[in-house]
Amino acid sequence: MKTTSSYSRGYLIALVATILWSTTGPLISYLSRTYALPSLVLAFWRDLFVSFGMLAGLLLFSRSRFHLDRSQWKFMVFYGLTLAIFNSMWTFSVQYNGAAVATVLAFSSPTMTAILSRLVYKEKVGWIKVISIGLSLIGLVFVSGAQDPATWQLNAAGILFGLLTGFFFGVYNLQGKHASDAHIDSWTALLYSFAVATFFLFFFNIGMDIASGKPLFTDMLWLGDSVKGWGILFFLGVAPTLGGFGLYTMSMRFIPATTANLIATLEPVMTAVWAYFFLSEMLAGSQLFGGLLIIVGVIILRASEK
Repeated sequence: MKTTSSYSRGYLIALVATILWSTTGPLISYLSRTYALPSLVLAFWRDLFVSFGMLAGLLLFSRSRFHLDRSQWKFMVFYGLTLAIFNSMWTFSVQYNGAAVATVLAFSSPTMTAILSRLVYKEKVGWIKVISIGLSLIGLVFVSGAQDPATWQLNAAGILFGLLTGFFFGVYNLQGKHASDAHIDSWTALLYSFAVATFFLFFFNIGMDIASGKPLFTDMLWLGDSVKGWGILFFLGVAPTLGGFGLYTMSMRFIPATTANLIATLEPVMTAVWAYFFLSEMLAGSQLFGGLLIIVGVIILRASEK
């Protein structure tokens, strides 16, 4: 039986995980603004650092998790490809929309997952899910500014990248569900999905060099001898992803998964706070309203899962 102290410990661990996750957007935005780091280059190094962090961690603490059944490798390639596309869209979204808006738009993923689950798995969509999806979709319009025709002229790419981020994260969530159903350990899936994503992002960058007529690998060492830049990029790859994922997984030893999910709903709020204090980003009134609709929709959806 779980005690009050164990529940409190679980709440605290889940909250710390969410705080770590919420630094992702501001850190990406800072690197893009300060160093003009190309988005695909940033996504490549982030995933590479995550992969090396996972490799080191499993070598030290759980080598048995390196095992992946041969029959699962084909799935893992597609899993990693989806992650590579999602990380690319997410980085572009932060570049075009700013950290706060990009995070709120990405938080549409539970709604995207619900829609895709209906289309792919024929899951039943009850009235609670319909309300949740409706609130989130309306919220997306206000957060992205899509209700204003002028926004499409000024930031059509931002709206597109924001929506694609939520969509591909939804696809990634469905693939995560498949990995769980196939009894693939979550740490094993994290290691190989990021490793495969790094492989694809490497070739995405080569393709970008070819398309732009640059010599190959021109941008890969963009940060040069900037110790601070590389340090922030390394922190981005290790702390928000590995630290956040690890602590979030640990929190579910003490509290129900639904409770942990609801705590994670605070991520857009925390990101907005980081973005305001460190990047001077501020959501407009209509964007705050839209963000509130999305968060309420996600809370309704996740609470109903219990």
